[in-house]
Amino acid sequence: MPDALTKTGSVAWDQTAYNRLAYFDLRPELYMDGFADVQPTAQAMPGASVVFNITSDMAVASTAINESTDVDAVALSDSEVTLTLAEYGNVVKSTKKLRSVSYLPVDEVLINVISYNAGVSIDTICRDVLKAGSNVSYVGGKTARNTITPDDHFGTATARTGAQAVRRAVAQLRSANVPTVGGAYAGVIHPDVSYDFRGATGGANWRDPHTYSAPDAIFNGEIGQFEGVRFVESPRAPIFSDAGSSTTLTDVYATLILGQQALAKAWSIQDGGSPMPSVFPTPIVDNLRRFLGAAWYWLGAYGIFREVALRRIESSSSIGSN
Repeated sequence: MPDALTKTGSVAWDQTAYNRLAYFDLRPELYMDGFADVQPTAQAMPGASVVFNITSDMAVASTAINESTDVDAVALSDSEVTLTLAEYGNVVKSTKKLRSVSYLPVDEVLINVISYNAGVSIDTICRDVLKAGSNVSYVGGKTARNTITPDDHFGTATARTGAQAVRRAVAQLRSANVPTVGGAYAGVIHPDVSYDFRGATGGANWRDPHTYSAPDAIFNGEIGQFEGVRFVESPRAPIFSDAGSSTTLTDVYATLILGQQALAKAWSIQDGGSPMPSVFPTPIVDNLRRFLGAAWYWLGAYGIFREVALRRIESSSSIGSN
């Protein structure tokens, strides 16, 4: 008689094993907030809005004055940029039963998810302000977004290429006396557009970040410098879905070129307000104390500070989804 072996079919001891580490969606790096270099440093008081004042320079006095005639005084002028604060936030909750039976650490998962939601939401608010600037040009010689076709990308062979559009934006910024950001202007470009751009210009026309900047001065996501612009590559660069030619339903990509003081940011300085969202546990208010949650909150605003310091180049991509 053979030996009796205790195996999986004999007892119900075997079970499926699970990895107790939670994974999340693939997440892009968040860069947009870093371009808000105008912030309140001497705010007088709490308020529903924050006003920034820009004092205009006097006209050039290049005419000789008369020795015996007094000079008339000239009145100064100024302009204001107002950011109106708005509330933003989100909440996620879990039940006691889920926390009791889950093989994953529910509280840690909730904190991770709500924290990223805070970051990406603020990044989106900032991006939506940047993509609404009024200084825009179009690749391929086009004059409006709804005329962009799939052939109007940064690698196009027409006279109005992406490289020329970047050079033109740099010339416009310099002509307007817009200061650079660490010796060059900052650019935000989508990977689909970068593919066309780098393919058309060739690597020899680019400077790698380590050749022109100290490691601690390199932007997150920076891919190199081209014609006076340090480019950050990000899938969160603005896209206007199906906004191109009505016959092709082309996605239109926005490449942003910025100088100093293009973007301003303000936030509440009262009741624990801060430049970035606050993440915190929600109060327990149910009778059986079963519902726990996490939330984020921010009271603030972004706004274009100087229109002249922000340029947007719109194009399609040869590898775009449509």
